[in-house]
Amino acid sequence: MTISTRPTDPAPPACPPVARRLTARAFTLTELMIAGSLSTLVLAGVLSSFLLIGRSGFLASSYSELEAQTRRGLDTFGNEVRKSADLQWNDAQSITLTVATAGSGTYLVTYAYDGTTGQSTSGCFYRLAGDALSTSPRQVLIRNVASDFAFQRFKLEQAGRSDNTALTDLETKQVQVTFRTSRAGATTVAANQSALSARYILRNKRVSN
Repeated sequence: MTISTRPTDPAPPACPPVARRLTARAFTLTELMIAGSLSTLVLAGVLSSFLLIGRSGFLASSYSELEAQTRRGLDTFGNEVRKSADLQWNDAQSITLTVATAGSGTYLVTYAYDGTTGQSTSGCFYRLAGDALSTSPRQVLIRNVASDFAFQRFKLEQAGRSDNTALTDLETKQVQVTFRTSRAGATTVAANQSALSARYILRNKRVSN
């Protein structure tokens, strides 16, 4: 007699072992402090480089602008001095020129420094059509000029004389101007430039030494 038995279902596979739970490890206070310090140093270096580049660019543009306006101002001044037939010395910071025209005519023009405050031309070397009391508009030639601005006047060069400084309008044949300009930014040092012009000769002026 044959006895058959119903095959039984295979036993279900054993459940896989529970995966080991991995726990995240937090940063310690020391690590946070080190990371913060390194980040601060990097940001400080980047900011310092940015400021240095900006300041260098500002100074370069300031010197370029100062030089350009100085050159333009002295060109205008020197051109009329050379054509002048006479000079009136108002003071060390103001002179009036009698400029000869192409014909036989002349016109007056004043060159001066404005040392007062509260005006649009304060601290400027300017040109004024007419004499020193003229009410004509002032043409600003050079801005941001220091208060030690000064004109100098000289006689003709003479052999054997080292000092040819002129003391009167009659003997004045040459004019020179010295000044300092400055331009400063909010976060940069001031750009300063000193200028000493050539001695411009009043070609149309008769003089007496």
